[in-house]
Amino acid sequence: MPKILIVDDDVQLRSTIQMVLKLKGYEVIDADNGTSALKLARAALPDLIISDINMPQADGYAALTELRKDPTTAAIPLILMTGESETAGMRKGMELGADDFLSKPFAMNALLKAVEARLKKQDVVKESAEKKLAELRANLSLMLPHELNTPLVGILGYGEIISSCADSLQPAELAEMGRNILESGQRLQRLIQNFLIYSQLELLRADDKEIAAMRCKRVEDVHEPLTIVVHTKAQGASRLNDLHAEICHSPVACSEDLLSKITEELIGNAFKFSKPGTPVKFSAVPEGKGLKITITDSGRGMKSEYINSIAAYVQFDRRQHEQQGSGLGLVIAKRLVELHGGTLTIESRENVGTTVTVRLPAPLT
Repeated sequence: MPKILIVDDDVQLRSTIQMVLKLKGYEVIDADNGTSALKLARAALPDLIISDINMPQADGYAALTELRKDPTTAAIPLILMTGESETAGMRKGMELGADDFLSKPFAMNALLKAVEARLKKQDVVKESAEKKLAELRANLSLMLPHELNTPLVGILGYGEIISSCADSLQPAELAEMGRNILESGQRLQRLIQNFLIYSQLELLRADDKEIAAMRCKRVEDVHEPLTIVVHTKAQGASRLNDLHAEICHSPVACSEDLLSKITEELIGNAFKFSKPGTPVKFSAVPEGKGLKITITDSGRGMKSEYINSIAAYVQFDRRQHEQQGSGLGLVIAKRLVELHGGTLTIESRENVGTTVTVRLPAPLT
């Protein structure tokens, strides 16, 4: 049974609304001012709030502002009631986060329709959130055990051999085992680092000051850092001969480490999802007042529905294709580009290849 909080200092109107909603099967609680409403909302967590604007102590605007600041009440839909006819009050309410308006006097039928519409929309939002959470759980359960266990098996296995058979092993054998341990450790480290970076980026998205500071960073000439990244990734994949790079001398509004991270993830995916011997093209050229980075491979490509549902911890067709990685790399690159005021687009055809295009703004002069 949905719970609705009614906030109005008019006792008669509040009582009438309460009676109508109860007859429709809703659970109703009420308050006569904004201050009491805030306390009640935080304690009861209603499914919907219907509030007057002009009230003593704290008016509807003040209450709405405080509700939206509090994480526990920020998502509760709120309908404002007002006797004012001008649109300025409505615009102010919308800017503060109101979901709907009812102009006094209103018919009870109009109230019920507004309530039903808000609750139905909230149900859709909840269903969508629950679906995403279920998908995240499924992806984590599919990905994490494999991604954590695979490098650990290598580390523990070779470590056990070395510790128990060191006297009988040849130097070349020890060196080979050491390289395998190092590679497994680096893979595990990368997983942990990407998890921490992704968590930080999700928090950063709500911090306007940090985003503004990030956008003030700059690289005067992208040629050297980008050249280092793409050649290092190509060498690590044993595919230097497959790399075709065109990198300009141009500035960009991004710090060198984050520019390198974006490039590392995208060029790494191009090598990972295409076969040795096929070309991987990388270009970074000026475009208007910004920088355009393009990475093209001739790999297996992605379905259009996959491109539209890129999310953290999602690896498409994991059951059909064995692959390393947590699915975080592309999401991290996309988040970083967007936080810098840029765009990341993907064009892909199955069994033909993928082109990722990044556009980043030029530094402010």
